[in-house]
Amino acid sequence: MTFTFASSEALAGAGYVVAFMILAVFILFGIVFDAVGVAIMSASEKPFHSMAAHKEKGAAEALRLIKNAEKAATICNDVVSDIAGIISGTTAALIAEKIMEGLSLKTAIVQLVISGLVTGATIGGKAAGKTFAIKNSTAIVLRVGKLLSIKKKLFPGKKPDAKNDNRNEK
Repeated sequence: MTFTFASSEALAGAGYVVAFMILAVFILFGIVFDAVGVAIMSASEKPFHSMAAHKEKGAAEALRLIKNAEKAATICNDVVSDIAGIISGTTAALIAEKIMEGLSLKTAIVQLVISGLVTGATIGGKAAGKTFAIKNSTAIVLRVGKLLSIKKKLFPGKKPDAKNDNRNEK
């Protein structure tokens, strides 16, 4: 809801170029997260064990992603990517409405053309992204691991207290 609201607010005063740039960002966001989810699902743990042993930045986080591939891929593919797809569709509809107002058109042709372009870009982008992700899964997952390690440094969370950790009790 937040992203849809932000999109509609940004489009309210935007020109056509900015509106299409916002749309492109949402489409790209969906493609990237879909590719990341595929990369996590197709990556092997083996190279990350070696990298983690050599203290390579992001390797431990990447290994954690792979060990939790089902959850991580669900978040990337089924949550973030799908939400980006829905928002790009809504954004496309808002752009089509804006174009039809500016041209005084009451036809569905504008809507169909924009919808077709967005659909084609999304499907084609995700297909290419999946192929790329499978072939480059180790590099992609390592990059995501590095981003997560930076996030961890910027926003350190609480470490579990050993005395209060219920997993140690029998």
